Order: sequence, then C-alpha cells, then structure tokens
Amino acid sequence: MTAPKLPLSLFIIRVTLVAFFLVWAFEKILLPGNSLGVFENFYASSPPLGVIRILGGVQALIALAALAGLFRFWTYGALLLMHTVSTVASYAQLMDPYSGPNHLFWAAIPTLGALIALMLMRREDTLFTLGGR
Repeated sequence: MTAPKLPLSLFIIRVTLVAFFLVWAFEKILLPGNSLGVFENFYASSPPLGVIRILGGVQALIALAALAGLFRFWTYGALLLMHTVSTVASYAQLMDPYSGPNHLFWAAIPTLGALIALMLMRREDTLFTLGGR
C-alpha cells in the first residue's frame, strides 16, 4: 500500500529535478560558449558549438519526457547517468570544498541522492504522469 503523500512527494522531486536539468540544457542551447568552458575544464574536450546545442536539445527532450513520466526507467536512468558523470567529473572540487566556490559543487550530492531515490521509486511515481504504472 502506498503512503498517501508518497505520490505527491515523488511528483515534487520529479518536477524540481527536471527544472534543474532544463537550466543546464537551455544553457547548452542558448549559451553554448559557457558550456564549452565546462566541457574543456571538466571533460577535457572541445566539441563544436553546434554539437553542444544538439546535446542540450537531447537533454531537454529527455528531461521533458521525464517530467511527463514517460519511459521512467529510461528517462530517469538517463538523468541519473548524466548527473553521475558530471558529479564524478567534479570530484576535485568535491574533495576540496573550502577553496574558492567549490562548496557550491556539493549541491550535486543531494541532487544525486534525489535522482537515485526517484529511480528506485519510479513505479510509485504516478501523479500527473502519462506513463501509467
């Protein structure tokens, strides 16, 4: 039996996580130069700006599908994978939280926890979804 507040709680987690991802996705689309700096600093790569925009579009589509509760295993899993990669890429900042603005990178840790929880409880996340059970 599902606790009465669980679907609402999962909906709130889903909406806020998608909002988080859409900020980053839209930055890739609207300000690919900013994202290029992130790619260079954290992923040791310099993709063309057009590729960054495409990645932002794909990320936005995945996030919007997750918002709708579609293909939850795949969309929630993709968000979890994307965030895990970016969190691991910032391990140096996480290991040195008191230098510069590095403590801001720690916001990635509760976000990662929320993504893991949402993935684990995806079958109970049914409020305002198009994906059914």
